[in-house]
Amino acid sequence: MKRQAFFISDGTGITAETLGHSLLAQFESIEFEQITLPYIDSIEKAQEVVQRLNNSAENGTRPIVFDTIVNQDIRDEISKAEAFKVDIFATFLAPLEKELNKGSSYTVGKSHVGGNNKSYLARIDAVNFALDNDDGSKIKHYDKADIILVGVSRSGKTPSCLYLALQFGIKAANYPLTEEDLGSGDLPSALKPFKNKLFGLTIDPERLAAIRNERKANSRYASLNQCYYETEEVEMLFRRMNIPFLTTTDLSVEEISTRIMVETKLNRRA
Repeated sequence: MKRQAFFISDGTGITAETLGHSLLAQFESIEFEQITLPYIDSIEKAQEVVQRLNNSAENGTRPIVFDTIVNQDIRDEISKAEAFKVDIFATFLAPLEKELNKGSSYTVGKSHVGGNNKSYLARIDAVNFALDNDDGSKIKHYDKADIILVGVSRSGKTPSCLYLALQFGIKAANYPLTEEDLGSGDLPSALKPFKNKLFGLTIDPERLAAIRNERKANSRYASLNQCYYETEEVEMLFRRMNIPFLTTTDLSVEEISTRIMVETKLNRRA
Protein backbone atom coordinates (compact mmCIF):
# COMPACT_ATOMS: atom_id res chain seq x y z
CA MET A 1 0.00 0.00 0.00
CA LYS A 2 1.28 3.46 -0.90
CA ARG A 3 -0.14 6.84 0.11
CA GLN A 4 0.86 10.39 -0.64
CA ALA A 5 1.50 12.70 2.31
CA PHE A 6 1.87 16.45 1.90
CA PHE A 7 3.48 18.85 4.38
CA ILE A 8 2.13 22.32 3.64
CA SER A 9 3.18 25.58 5.24
CA ASP A 10 3.28 29.32 4.70
CA GLY A 11 6.83 29.14 6.12
CA THR A 12 9.62 26.62 5.69
CA GLY A 13 7.48 23.56 6.37
CA ILE A 14 9.92 22.22 8.96
CA THR A 15 7.32 22.06 11.75
CA ALA A 16 4.80 20.24 9.55
CA GLU A 17 7.51 17.81 8.39
CA THR A 18 8.75 17.10 11.91
CA LEU A 19 5.35 16.20 13.35
CA GLY A 20 4.13 14.55 10.17
CA HIS A 21 7.18 12.30 9.88
CA SER A 22 6.83 11.26 13.52
CA LEU A 23 3.19 10.28 13.06
CA LEU A 24 3.63 8.49 9.74
CA ALA A 25 6.58 6.50 11.11
CA GLN A 26 4.10 4.62 13.30
CA PHE A 27 2.64 2.94 10.19
CA GLU A 28 5.50 0.73 9.06
CA SER A 29 3.42 -1.39 6.70
CA ILE A 30 2.46 1.60 4.56
CA GLU A 31 4.80 3.27 2.08
CA PHE A 32 4.40 7.05 1.99
CA GLU A 33 5.44 9.35 -0.82
CA GLN A 34 6.21 12.49 1.17
CA ILE A 35 6.01 15.91 -0.47
CA THR A 36 6.77 19.26 1.17
CA LEU A 37 5.15 22.44 -0.16
CA PRO A 38 6.63 25.46 1.67
CA TYR A 39 5.72 29.16 1.43
CA ILE A 40 2.09 28.68 0.44
CA ASP A 41 1.35 32.26 1.41
CA SER A 42 -1.37 33.41 -1.01
CA ILE A 43 -4.82 32.33 -2.12
CA GLU A 44 -3.47 31.73 -5.63
CA LYS A 45 -0.81 29.33 -4.34
CA ALA A 46 -3.40 27.64 -2.16
CA GLN A 47 -5.66 27.08 -5.15
CA GLU A 48 -2.79 25.44 -7.02
CA VAL A 49 -2.21 23.19 -4.01
CA VAL A 50 -5.89 22.22 -3.93
CA GLN A 51 -5.74 21.24 -7.60
CA ARG A 52 -2.64 19.14 -6.94
CA LEU A 53 -4.27 17.42 -3.97
CA ASN A 54 -7.43 16.72 -5.96
CA ASN A 55 -5.34 15.24 -8.79
CA SER A 56 -3.67 12.99 -6.23
CA ALA A 57 -7.05 11.84 -4.96
CA GLU A 58 -8.07 10.66 -8.43
CA ASN A 59 -6.18 7.39 -7.93
CA GLY A 60 -8.82 6.38 -5.38
CA THR A 61 -7.01 7.22 -2.14
CA ARG A 62 -7.09 10.62 -0.52
CA PRO A 63 -3.73 12.28 0.14
CA ILE A 64 -2.85 13.03 3.74
CA VAL A 65 -2.11 16.67 4.51
CA PHE A 66 -0.20 18.09 7.48
CA ASP A 67 -0.33 21.86 7.50
CA THR A 68 0.91 24.75 9.60
CA ILE A 69 -0.82 27.52 7.67
CA VAL A 70 -1.38 30.61 9.80
CA ASN A 71 -3.66 32.66 7.53
CA GLN A 72 -7.27 31.60 8.00
CA ASP A 73 -8.31 32.42 4.42
CA ILE A 74 -5.54 30.21 3.03
CA ARG A 75 -6.44 27.42 5.46
CA ASP A 76 -10.07 27.66 4.38
CA GLU A 77 -9.02 27.39 0.74
CA ILE A 78 -6.91 24.28 1.33
CA SER A 79 -9.73 22.70 3.34
CA LYS A 80 -11.69 22.48 0.05
CA ALA A 81 -9.32 19.77 -1.22
CA GLU A 82 -10.27 16.11 -1.34
CA ALA A 83 -7.77 15.12 1.34
CA PHE A 84 -7.45 13.94 4.91
CA LYS A 85 -6.24 17.06 6.67
CA VAL A 86 -4.30 17.42 9.94
CA ASP A 87 -4.34 21.11 10.81
CA ILE A 88 -1.49 21.23 13.31
CA PHE A 89 -2.01 24.76 14.57
CA ALA A 90 -5.77 24.41 14.90
CA THR A 91 -5.40 21.05 16.67
CA PHE A 92 -2.94 22.23 19.29
CA LEU A 93 -3.23 26.00 19.56
CA ALA A 94 -6.96 26.15 20.26
CA PRO A 95 -6.76 23.99 23.42
CA LEU A 96 -3.70 25.95 24.55
CA GLU A 97 -5.51 29.25 24.05
CA LYS A 98 -8.36 27.94 26.18
CA GLU A 99 -6.04 26.73 28.94
CA LEU A 100 -3.96 29.93 28.96
CA ASN A 101 -7.02 32.14 28.52
CA LYS A 102 -5.14 34.09 25.88
CA GLY A 103 -5.13 34.16 22.10
CA SER A 104 -1.98 33.17 20.23
CA SER A 105 -0.11 35.53 17.94
CA TYR A 106 -0.49 33.26 14.87
CA THR A 107 2.76 34.56 13.40
CA VAL A 108 4.30 32.93 10.32
CA GLY A 109 7.66 31.36 11.15
CA LYS A 110 7.27 31.86 14.89
CA SER A 111 8.70 28.42 15.64
CA HIS A 112 11.95 29.25 13.83
CA VAL A 113 12.97 32.65 15.15
CA GLY A 114 16.21 34.05 13.74
CA GLY A 115 17.84 37.45 13.79
CA ASN A 116 19.35 38.38 17.15
CA ASN A 117 17.83 35.44 19.00
CA LYS A 118 20.59 33.96 21.22
CA SER A 119 19.45 30.39 20.63
CA TYR A 120 19.58 30.85 16.87
CA LEU A 121 23.03 32.43 16.99
CA ALA A 122 24.31 29.62 19.24
CA ARG A 123 23.18 27.04 16.68
CA ILE A 124 24.84 28.87 13.80
CA ASP A 125 28.07 29.19 15.78
CA ALA A 126 27.96 25.49 16.62
CA VAL A 127 27.31 24.49 13.00
CA ASN A 128 30.30 26.55 11.85
CA PHE A 129 32.40 24.87 14.54
CA ALA A 130 31.32 21.39 13.40
CA LEU A 131 32.18 22.19 9.79
CA ASP A 132 35.57 23.63 10.75
CA ASN A 133 36.44 20.66 12.94
CA ASP A 134 35.34 17.78 10.74
CA ASP A 135 37.54 14.68 10.31
CA GLY A 136 40.36 15.88 12.57
CA SER A 137 41.17 18.78 10.26
CA LYS A 138 41.72 21.44 12.96
CA ILE A 139 42.64 19.79 16.23
CA LYS A 140 43.94 23.07 17.66
CA HIS A 141 40.31 24.08 18.35
CA TYR A 142 39.50 21.01 20.44
CA ASP A 143 39.79 23.01 23.66
CA LYS A 144 36.62 24.83 22.60
CA ALA A 145 34.68 21.64 21.81
CA ASP A 146 31.83 20.46 24.02
CA ILE A 147 32.34 16.92 22.72
CA ILE A 148 34.61 15.08 20.28
CA LEU A 149 33.12 12.11 18.45
CA VAL A 150 35.58 9.36 17.57
CA GLY A 151 35.17 6.22 15.50
CA VAL A 152 36.10 4.53 12.26
CA SER A 153 35.33 6.12 8.92
CA ARG A 154 31.60 6.17 7.99
CA SER A 155 30.28 5.33 11.45
CA GLY A 156 28.08 8.43 11.59
CA LYS A 157 30.37 11.05 13.14
CA THR A 158 29.87 13.97 10.75
CA PRO A 159 26.05 13.94 10.50
CA SER A 160 25.83 13.49 14.27
CA CYS A 161 28.09 16.50 14.86
CA LEU A 162 26.00 18.64 12.55
CA TYR A 163 22.74 17.54 14.15
CA LEU A 164 24.11 18.18 17.66
CA ALA A 165 25.04 21.67 16.48
CA LEU A 166 21.83 22.49 14.66
CA GLN A 167 19.39 21.02 17.16
CA PHE A 168 21.16 21.57 20.48
CA GLY A 169 23.80 24.24 19.84
CA ILE A 170 26.56 21.80 20.86
CA LYS A 171 30.07 22.43 19.56
CA ALA A 172 30.98 18.94 18.34
CA ALA A 173 34.23 17.98 16.62
CA ASN A 174 35.00 14.57 15.18
CA TYR A 175 38.17 12.57 14.71
CA PRO A 176 38.42 9.47 12.49
CA LEU A 177 40.35 6.56 13.97
CA THR A 178 42.39 5.04 11.16
CA GLU A 179 43.88 1.59 10.81
CA GLU A 180 47.21 3.07 11.94
CA ASP A 181 45.61 4.49 15.09
CA LEU A 182 43.93 1.19 15.88
CA GLY A 183 47.12 -0.77 15.34
CA SER A 184 48.93 1.23 18.00
CA GLY A 185 46.45 0.19 20.69
CA ASP A 186 46.49 3.72 22.08
CA LEU A 187 44.74 7.03 21.52
CA PRO A 188 46.29 9.36 18.96
CA SER A 189 48.42 11.98 20.71
CA ALA A 190 46.10 14.75 19.50
CA LEU A 191 43.22 13.25 21.49
CA LYS A 192 44.95 12.45 24.77
CA PRO A 193 44.60 15.94 26.31
CA PHE A 194 40.84 15.80 25.62
CA LYS A 195 40.03 12.27 26.76
CA ASN A 196 37.20 13.53 28.99
CA LYS A 197 35.48 15.01 25.90
CA LEU A 198 35.60 11.84 23.80
CA PHE A 199 32.53 9.83 22.83
CA GLY A 200 32.80 6.81 20.56
CA LEU A 201 30.60 5.65 17.70
CA THR A 202 30.72 2.13 16.32
CA ILE A 203 28.61 0.21 13.81
CA ASP A 204 27.85 -3.32 12.68
CA PRO A 205 30.68 -4.36 10.27
CA GLU A 206 28.31 -5.65 7.59
CA ARG A 207 26.39 -2.38 7.63
CA LEU A 208 29.69 -0.50 7.52
CA ALA A 209 30.83 -2.51 4.50
CA ALA A 210 27.59 -1.69 2.68
CA ILE A 211 28.00 2.04 3.38
CA ARG A 212 31.65 2.06 2.33
CA ASN A 213 30.89 0.16 -0.86
CA GLU A 214 28.60 3.00 -1.91
CA ARG A 215 31.62 5.28 -1.71
CA LYS A 216 34.48 3.01 -2.82
CA ALA A 217 33.09 -0.18 -4.27
CA ASN A 218 35.21 -3.34 -4.22
CA SER A 219 38.04 -1.65 -2.34
CA ARG A 220 40.02 -2.94 0.63
CA TYR A 221 38.54 -0.04 2.59
CA ALA A 222 35.04 -1.44 1.97
CA SER A 223 35.84 -5.12 2.34
CA LEU A 224 34.01 -7.08 4.99
CA ASN A 225 37.27 -8.32 6.53
CA GLN A 226 38.55 -4.76 6.91
CA CYS A 227 35.29 -3.60 8.42
CA TYR A 228 35.29 -6.47 10.91
CA TYR A 229 38.88 -5.69 11.86
CA GLU A 230 38.30 -1.96 12.38
CA THR A 231 35.08 -2.28 14.37
CA GLU A 232 36.51 -4.98 16.65
CA GLU A 233 39.67 -2.95 17.27
CA VAL A 234 37.86 0.32 17.89
CA GLU A 235 35.46 -1.25 20.38
CA MET A 236 38.38 -2.81 22.25
CA LEU A 237 40.06 0.61 22.31
CA PHE A 238 36.93 2.26 23.68
CA ARG A 239 36.68 -0.33 26.45
CA ARG A 240 40.38 -0.21 27.27
CA MET A 241 40.39 3.59 27.48
CA ASN A 242 37.02 3.72 29.25
CA ILE A 243 35.49 5.85 26.49
CA PRO A 244 31.68 5.75 26.39
CA PHE A 245 30.36 4.61 23.02
CA LEU A 246 27.21 3.92 21.08
CA THR A 247 26.35 1.51 18.25
CA THR A 248 24.77 3.49 15.41
CA THR A 249 23.69 0.61 13.15
CA ASP A 250 19.92 0.88 13.58
CA LEU A 251 19.70 4.47 14.78
CA SER A 252 18.76 7.64 12.95
CA VAL A 253 20.98 10.70 13.33
CA GLU A 254 18.30 12.19 15.58
CA GLU A 255 18.41 9.14 17.86
CA ILE A 256 22.21 9.05 17.90
CA SER A 257 22.46 12.72 18.86
CA THR A 258 19.77 12.56 21.52
CA ARG A 259 21.33 9.48 23.12
CA ILE A 260 24.69 11.23 23.16
CA MET A 261 23.09 14.19 24.95
CA VAL A 262 21.52 11.87 27.53
CA GLU A 263 24.57 9.70 28.13
CA THR A 264 27.02 12.61 28.40
CA LYS A 265 24.59 14.82 30.32
CA LEU A 266 25.48 17.74 28.05
CA ASN A 267 23.27 20.77 28.46
CA ARG A 268 21.79 22.11 25.26
CA ARG A 269 23.00 25.60 24.35
CA ALA A 270 20.19 26.46 21.96
